[in-house]
Amino acid sequence: MRLAQGEAKVVDLVGCVGLAQSTVSAHLSCLRDCGLVDSRPQGRASLYFLARPELLDLLASAEQLLAATGEAVELCPNYGTQAAVPASKSEESAR
Repeated sequence: MRLAQGEAKVVDLVGCVGLAQSTVSAHLSCLRDCGLVDSRPQGRASLYFLARPELLDLLASAEQLLAATGEAVELCPNYGTQAAVPASKSEESAR
């Protein structure tokens, strides 16, 4: 997670995660409401940062877990990338 490296603007986070600015802002708002991130103004923008140092340990553990199981999750028929792709109409009619 980019915020584990230090403060970041929304535009910086958008570049890291590849989501729309509105989506990133909505997630940051939720995380701020939960007390996990906080922000401080910098000019017309805000700099976001992790509000709880314990999150660094949690994020490191999550990265280790994903490194160990990420391929299995990717290949999972229920939750992997292919599971998210809807069947085409030609595939459906062939059934």
